[in-house]
Amino acid sequence: MCAAAAPVDLSSPESFQRGFPHEFLAWLRANAPVWWHEPTRATPDGEGFWVVSRHADVVAVMKDPETFASGPAGGRPHGGTAIGDMKNSETMINGSDGARHRALRGIVNKGFTPRAIEALEPEIRARSVALFEGCPAAAAFDFVERFARELPLQMICSVLGVPQRDRVELGDWMDQGIAAPSRAIIAPEFLHKLRDYAVRLIEAKRARPADDILSVIVHAEVDGARLADRELLGFFELLFPAGAETTRSAIAGALLAFAERPDQYELLRRSPALVDSAVEEIVRWTTPSVYKRRTATRRCEIADQQIEPGQKVTVWEMSANRDERAFERPFDFDVRRSPNKHVGFGVGVHFCLGATLARLELRVFLEEIAKRYRGFEIVDLEWMPNARLFGLRRLVVRTAAAN
Repeated sequence: MCAAAAPVDLSSPESFQRGFPHEFLAWLRANAPVWWHEPTRATPDGEGFWVVSRHADVVAVMKDPETFASGPAGGRPHGGTAIGDMKNSETMINGSDGARHRALRGIVNKGFTPRAIEALEPEIRARSVALFEGCPAAAAFDFVERFARELPLQMICSVLGVPQRDRVELGDWMDQGIAAPSRAIIAPEFLHKLRDYAVRLIEAKRARPADDILSVIVHAEVDGARLADRELLGFFELLFPAGAETTRSAIAGALLAFAERPDQYELLRRSPALVDSAVEEIVRWTTPSVYKRRTATRRCEIADQQIEPGQKVTVWEMSANRDERAFERPFDFDVRRSPNKHVGFGVGVHFCLGATLARLELRVFLEEIAKRYRGFEIVDLEWMPNARLFGLRRLVVRTAAAN
């Protein structure tokens, strides 16, 4: 490793406590675009993994599920999309491949159609307005607590059919599990609490189905059979954290970007037609899920590096979204950026299920915040110490009301 860039342990939450290690990933893109990460004390399973950092290579891996599998492959008994192997990963949408993945995804797609998501706009707007009205007008406040966490949490509860009265406790478990020192994405203690809650909720949906996605999933059939309990839990473990955490990070990261670049915020306020391109730039800039893991099914090559069957291959979307080969001025936040071929929602067969909902939440957030404030002052911030679900844990701001 060249002295120009000290190695960073990408498997350790501590490496993300002060923000994303962009300098190291930039060095990798320039000097070692496919790099072997030796295991450390923080690395799950105690084995190394490949780090793929350039945009073109990340896209190539994600578009080739036959060579780079999400489930067990290459002689490895377990798969998963995080660095650590996950037992029964193939029972989850994001840990399955082929026909099984298509069948599981097809169930959820019915609830995430563009028309179904479009119908949620009045609710998203009403909830956004209520949250903004509850923010202090003349005092510093934590924007994550008051808005960025609340809006996605309220909406994923609404979509899944989780009672709103339970959202604060569930959100607290998520936050504590993500922030806790652990080799897992969510510390086991808090993941078990989420699972126990999901078991009870699934039983309630079996007995009394309602007009929500979880009820659809519970009563769906694949090849003439209902889904097993483990598969139903897998749906909840994927959809709830993804809906609650990733959009939260995008919203909070957007406010930080606008506070640090007031010219971009003023541009958006003066040109509301830029809202859609601003949404895409926010997703590129924040990339809340910074990497995904795949498993090589066969011997292959990426950027002249030979990959062996069963080896873990991590693709770093945050790095791809700052790749100088794919974006002009990638370290500039530009609400006018077009084209914007970011991979913040992934790419290929595992493209984010909730992308349409996330885009709508971000668009409504931008439209409503632009009406209320002419600028922001950052008082304090804290990053979430997590190597996968990256974002702001706290963002204390003062706001200036719009004229």
